[in-house]
Amino acid sequence: MSRTRGKTHRRLNPRFVALCLTVLLLAAGWAVWGAHRNLPGEGVKLPDYVQEALIPINDWSRPGDPLRKIKGVVIHYVGNPGTTAQANRNYFASLSDGREQTYASSHFVVGLEGEVVQCVPLSEIAYATKQRNVDTISIEVCHPDSTGEFSPGTYERVVELTAFLCREFRLDPETDVIRHYDVTGKICPKYYVEHPDAWDTFRSAVSAAVTSGPSGDQS
Repeated sequence: MSRTRGKTHRRLNPRFVALCLTVLLLAAGWAVWGAHRNLPGEGVKLPDYVQEALIPINDWSRPGDPLRKIKGVVIHYVGNPGTTAQANRNYFASLSDGREQTYASSHFVVGLEGEVVQCVPLSEIAYATKQRNVDTISIEVCHPDSTGEFSPGTYERVVELTAFLCREFRLDPETDVIRHYDVTGKICPKYYVEHPDAWDTFRSAVSAAVTSGPSGDQS
């Protein structure tokens, strides 16, 4: 008479499962923390006029990849006249669902009245300047009309923010502050591509602001 042995099924201990999940979560957390240690943009105290409104991490507009070196600041224009800084930040965030199949973001957006919204931390890359995403900080700038020229208040704030970044990361405005156009040939920022003299004036203003220091401090 033959006997068939049935298979014995072991039940997993719930405490053991919970412990394994905790270890995995801790390991993932340590990996992220380790990837962002000792990055040049980590822990930078931004000026009081910057409002933090970070985009949630996603594949399309904030990948969370570390920005391991900062060698320049790239100036862009939003290309959508009359829109606000918050509206452009929200557009970047809306790309996270992938429906537009568009990669786009920026570290900062400067608005029509000089307000500044931070979208991506300085310790992470933004999707703004193709091959220079890996070593630059990007500033998107709002503009009132189709010429792409910045309004006076916006212009002053962009100069101020760019000068702050140049001081913080020891950048030379004459060589390290560039247009999107200078990397990819895209007509961006439009007015400052079509008027190179205006671009030269902008960089000179940034240089002067770097020298004078915050709020005109000569020390």
